[in-house]
Amino acid sequence: MAATKTRSSSFSRNISVASTPQIPGLKCGPNGTIFVSSGIPDLDKILGGGFPLGSLVMVMEDIEAPHHMLLLRNFMSQGLVHNQPLLYASPSSEPKSFLGTLPSPVLSKDDKSRDHDPEQEKGLRIAWQYRKYFGEHQQNMEGQRDGKPEYCTDFDLRKPLERRFLSGQRIECVSLAGSPSLDTFRDRCSTFLAQLPRYDGNLTSAGRIAVQSFYAPQCEYSNREWEILSFIRSLKSMVRYSNAVAVITFPPSLVSPSFSKRWQHLADTLLSVKAIPDEDKELANLLTGYNDMVGLLNVHKVAHFNTQVPVILEATTFSIKLKKRRSLVLECLNQAPIDGSSGTSYGTSGSCSGLSKTGILDF
Repeated sequence: MAATKTRSSSFSRNISVASTPQIPGLKCGPNGTIFVSSGIPDLDKILGGGFPLGSLVMVMEDIEAPHHMLLLRNFMSQGLVHNQPLLYASPSSEPKSFLGTLPSPVLSKDDKSRDHDPEQEKGLRIAWQYRKYFGEHQQNMEGQRDGKPEYCTDFDLRKPLERRFLSGQRIECVSLAGSPSLDTFRDRCSTFLAQLPRYDGNLTSAGRIAVQSFYAPQCEYSNREWEILSFIRSLKSMVRYSNAVAVITFPPSLVSPSFSKRWQHLADTLLSVKAIPDEDKELANLLTGYNDMVGLLNVHKVAHFNTQVPVILEATTFSIKLKKRRSLVLECLNQAPIDGSSGTSYGTSGSCSGLSKTGILDF
């Protein structure tokens, strides 16, 4: 009897891309997408995991308040905590000084216990007995896993980043002030991204590019909109084929409306920040927790890679708050109750006409 031949198929599954990377600061998402954290846990949840690797993120600034700096600082600090290469560009003449304003990670309870006086712990004999059992588990749940930083970290905006995160890092700072052309900066970006090839068989590191106030008047090329548009296109192409994420902030009020729309179209993820007017009584009566708000964050576009299905968010506008005046928190806007009544807010009544008070649908 002839031996039965095994039928083989030419279809093979690419497991190398779908495997979870073993690198701190990276997380595997749906459809083989790999994310890097934005440095804000709430923003990562809103975007479905963070910023996709190889994406271009653009943040529209508000000239009345520097809220975009909060997003940029957390994004840069998150990369430095995970020992990721960083390229920072700013219209300032000394951009390296901005590194001193980056926030420091919030200490976990386990880390704070190390700062306690050992004399105070002599009486805690029971705690010493179970310290070896709780120490490792508590460390895994509150900031670290297997001795490595977690994917996303809470940062304390009141404390500067420690020097150990700034020393020995691959950090490049570029000043855009007085630059007549973007060719030099384009070459710096190309050289930086060349060190981070995309899917070369072994994903070893991921980089970050942070560009602050790209259309600032301090730059001589600020009136050359077509040149800036060409640079953004080339940067997006370079980032797409590298293990990096680029974040660019720009003031849309200084750009012509037509070019502003073109810039927004090139972004994979598009965000905007807005200041809240002081003592706005109408807005204070409309929204709950108005006094605790620092600003507003709008999500205009969410990057979707390896899929044709767009991301539809339940809400696109979020309030920016400071938890205990140190950690950045994003919350959905809640409408205040009518006439100071507690409980159900406006719009939750079952009446369609607004005349019925019994909750029964009245057509």
